[in-house]
Amino acid sequence: MPLNFTEGEILYFDKPYQWTSFQLVARVRYLLCQKMGVKKLKVGHAGTLDPLATGVMTICTGHATKRIDELQAHTKEYVATLQLGATTPSFDLEKPIDATFPTEHITREGIEKTLERFKGRIEQVPPSFSACKVNGKRAYQLARRGKEVELKPKVLVIDEIELQDFNAETMQATIRVVCSKGTYIRALARDIGEALQSGAHLTALRRTRVGDIRVEDCMKIEDFTQWLATIETETETTNTEF
Repeated sequence: MPLNFTEGEILYFDKPYQWTSFQLVARVRYLLCQKMGVKKLKVGHAGTLDPLATGVMTICTGHATKRIDELQAHTKEYVATLQLGATTPSFDLEKPIDATFPTEHITREGIEKTLERFKGRIEQVPPSFSACKVNGKRAYQLARRGKEVELKPKVLVIDEIELQDFNAETMQATIRVVCSKGTYIRALARDIGEALQSGAHLTALRRTRVGDIRVEDCMKIEDFTQWLATIETETETTNTEF
């Protein structure tokens, strides 16, 4: 059955490392317009991923973009690697380390006990390097200019959080998190570091599931052109624009 990207389709991608969410959307839009022979097509994503994160990205086309809010509300699962004992201004590798902290007291048992405190409904202050708006400006735009950014805490839900791996020599911990919309894993890393009476930042982040869609079900952008060549679209013959 032909796909109709103007009427609306939902596609799932494994966002590449160092790509912004906007770059992925722009590339998908360009390739779809080429395939369909049109100049315009509405394309949007449901749930931003940081450039240094990879994993499930939901992309909607045409009238399916009206479902973005609904799709963003789905529960998400992440696997994150935390470097304990050091922080960065962005709480990931975008910025260099700005402070170091003692780690001699940190143990696997201590981490597991600390993670339990983050289960359920919690309040979280988004990181300064985020897309939250402050007086009409994105917080990250102000933060990157060295300006102070004050963000209010948001209520969110952590359904599951578990320690998957811990290396006591390198002080790196890998955790799996199942959480609600609006959760910043970088902020979670910050708060876990503080709860451990140390510091922490992300060295890797992968969104492994959104709703029922797992990362194994997603398409890689390098395979998208080949996939498009194998499908039929209704707009190829009608040459309509959206």
